[in-house]
Amino acid sequence: MEKTTPLLGPIMFVGTASDVGKSVITAGFCRIFRQDGYTPAPFKAQNMSLNSYATPEGLEIGRAQAVQAEAAGIPCHTDMNPVLLKPTTDKDSQVVLHGKPVGTQSAYDYFMGNNRQELFVEVKKAFDRLAKRYSPIVLEGAGSISELNLKHRDITNMRMALHTGAATYLIGDIDRGGVFGSLYGTIALLTPEEKQCIKGIIINKFRGDSRLFEEGRRMIENLCGVPVVGVLPYFQDIFIEEEDSVSLEKKYRSAVASKVNVAVVLMNRMSNFTDFDRLEKDPRVNLYYTDQPAEIAKADIVVLPGSKNTIEDLIHIKNNGVAQAIYEAHRKEKTIIGICGGYQMMGETVEDPHQVESSITNTTGLGLLPVRTVLQSEKTTQQCNFTYRDSAEKCKGYEIHMGLSTPTCAASPVNFFTDGRTDGFFLNRKCWGTYLHGVLDNTVVVNDILAEYTTVSGEAIDYQQYKEEQYEKLAAVIRKHVDMDLIYRSLQTKN
Repeated sequence: MEKTTPLLGPIMFVGTASDVGKSVITAGFCRIFRQDGYTPAPFKAQNMSLNSYATPEGLEIGRAQAVQAEAAGIPCHTDMNPVLLKPTTDKDSQVVLHGKPVGTQSAYDYFMGNNRQELFVEVKKAFDRLAKRYSPIVLEGAGSISELNLKHRDITNMRMALHTGAATYLIGDIDRGGVFGSLYGTIALLTPEEKQCIKGIIINKFRGDSRLFEEGRRMIENLCGVPVVGVLPYFQDIFIEEEDSVSLEKKYRSAVASKVNVAVVLMNRMSNFTDFDRLEKDPRVNLYYTDQPAEIAKADIVVLPGSKNTIEDLIHIKNNGVAQAIYEAHRKEKTIIGICGGYQMMGETVEDPHQVESSITNTTGLGLLPVRTVLQSEKTTQQCNFTYRDSAEKCKGYEIHMGLSTPTCAASPVNFFTDGRTDGFFLNRKCWGTYLHGVLDNTVVVNDILAEYTTVSGEAIDYQQYKEEQYEKLAAVIRKHVDMDLIYRSLQTKN
């Protein structure tokens, strides 16, 4: 029976640093609250990521919040991530507000500009709207909460904790070392008002038997003055989509014998790397990310992924030898596939007349596909239902791009939408490109591209069901290692 009382106040997970596992833990708690009959929703005020997703309304948010919404069993919405920063260069980012781009700013202008107060107002409004529809709201912080030179401009961490009254839990990553100093130092640098928000600590990524950490647990509690509510293990058998491309460091592998080798070209501004999660889990496949021409030469299939700066990434792969390795793979009749920015790169030219991504206004493409791309000021963002080539099987994907690619000869689409539109260019079975992210989540597409290289039949994987199983496993691990009674007591409201 669905619980309607007592109402639960918001909960927030913040970190001693970036990449301590906040996004995955947030997803796990979203699933737990859903299991327990509540109607949770995720919230992250500001996210910086090149991994984004299209909402049902055709707007853009961080992929992590879409994953968390999926764990909560609800459609994703821009109120869950009102501000998204998408880096285009080392210094500049596209600013996406309420799902729509509002311009590109340097880091200095963004963090020092007067608009930060206006953004904070918008962020608070988004949270307040969300809180009227869902309970509890599960907030995720960003980076470290104790960056003293930035926190007075911060719109994501403790200012949101204070605005919402969220029961806030500090997460420390013990695997990276220094957990005692990072936890103690983080709390010591908070103001008295901020310290009142902190209800407990979660130790993440503990290797071995957590009972061996009991003394350390008591020491942390004495030092920090709050309880350690859980010690989560370092797990490698639960697969939740990662938020940031930092996770790709674990995937720098190379070709192996006896499997279909799929090389994803590693780019400086690679976007939506989760496009390859389902393919990576196919037992017939060895998938690896590389920017080494020698490793690309060993691949059976080469994939050019999406990019937030297509022209500059294209110039980079021309200069580092990767483009030549792609030409050689194409000459040897290996499979070359481009997705979104990678599709644009495979064409004849890429133009950016409005400088929406770069100060470079045009460059020649790889010339593998007869298409020309012009980047537009208006972004296309939408979820899509489609069929792949001549298959009748229904597929799902999504578009997030600012380019329009036009064939220079008779069109030969890859995908066909239910409304009659088409997508991509199909030169042949071993050379094609598409704008659709998530295209490789569909079994019919995966089986088709692998059929040239293996006689092993592909398993009809229900990828959505697979993800559901991972959320359930994650929730079970958190329940086992976290004091959920204490968590629930901290969320009780007076309503």
